[in-house]
Amino acid sequence: MHPQAIMKKRCPWAEAGDELMRRYHDEQWGVPVHDDRELFEMLVLEGAQAGLNWSTILAKRENYRKAFSGFDPRKVSAFGKEDVRRLLADEGIVRNRLKVESAVSNAKALLDVKGEHGSFDSYIWSFVGGRPLMNNWTRLDQIPASIPEAESMSRDMRKRGFRFVGPTICYAFMEAVGMVNDHLVDCFRHSEIR
Repeated sequence: MHPQAIMKKRCPWAEAGDELMRRYHDEQWGVPVHDDRELFEMLVLEGAQAGLNWSTILAKRENYRKAFSGFDPRKVSAFGKEDVRRLLADEGIVRNRLKVESAVSNAKALLDVKGEHGSFDSYIWSFVGGRPLMNNWTRLDQIPASIPEAESMSRDMRKRGFRFVGPTICYAFMEAVGMVNDHLVDCFRHSEIR
């Protein structure tokens, strides 16, 4: 954590969370990500979070990394029925069959996209023209649940066989990987990321 960040103002959701949530906010959320493996990790985690609190997923993140072979899309795409059974018995992750199976099918879809576009990164960032969208929200209630770019991403990803990629999940993914800067303007990270 940035030593000066301790006394700086953060987005309210980070202030209300535990140390893990604050570190995620201060060091990762909203920082542009261009590594395919890291993008796949966030896609799986955002899908796993559907209907749950993000702090639950953050607490299980290291378990997810182990269970899903470090989020290597090639390895995950090769998971079969035995792997799914193993994952559904793993108390360190969210044991939801649809979410587990979607991680495997999303790895396959990601590899198809990579074959077509050269990288998942170039495909996913094309929805924002390759540059982060910069917002200037002053209150949490101004932040939308989705935006047209997330809706386009969701439609296209679904056509390509991705699952757990509704517009709201896509928008949360975009915020997490820095495609959108939704730190509030009085949060110290807003200007740092800008």
